Amino acid sequence: MRINLPTWLTLFRVLLLPVMVVVFYWQFPGHNITAAIVFLLAAITDWLDGYLARRLNMTSAFGAFLDPVADKLMVAVTLFLLVESHRGGWPGILMAITAAIIVGREISVSALREWMAEIGMRATVKVAFIGKLKTVMQMVALVVLIVQHEKSAEALRLYHIGEALLVIAGILTIWSGLYYLRAAWPSLQGDGAGRVLPRDEG
Repeated sequence: MRINLPTWLTLFRVLLLPVMVVVFYWQFPGHNITAAIVFLLAAITDWLDGYLARRLNMTSAFGAFLDPVADKLMVAVTLFLLVESHRGGWPGILMAITAAIIVGREISVSALREWMAEIGMRATVKVAFIGKLKTVMQMVALVVLIVQHEKSAEALRLYHIGEALLVIAGILTIWSGLYYLRAAWPSLQGDGAGRVLPRDEG
């Protein structure tokens, strides 16, 4: 099996995850900013591999499988790091609930997509704006929270902005998940009607 350039970028994104974990916990000056840069680099490859695959017509079955896996891993690992560093009180509880909603939605939608594929009702080309908005909000929130995860007094306001953005991303996550479920509902009811499903944008 030949691995093309977009798939190499996806593999690179997966390899960046342990790097981000190490940098997140390694207490050297500027480690939080470095961790955020690693996360941003991973997010850029998420956009770039898809762009190159379409532009250069370099799609592959392995790449199509790996790309959403890498996306979900990137978000889930980052959320786990932030929840672990954000213990105690209502803010910690809110962070944990929001992270559980986001990760739970990703697992549920992935399972739904797999089931729909098994019955010949694959998700197709229509991209829901709500999915894109959710992804952008989520990425911005995670970058802010990574940079400010130590919650120093002078950065607390920016950290709270990151928390608010993540909660908004969680609400959009529920919204987009329900939108996706609604599209699949006729097939889930077993009437065979089935709508065209929106493509999941992460």
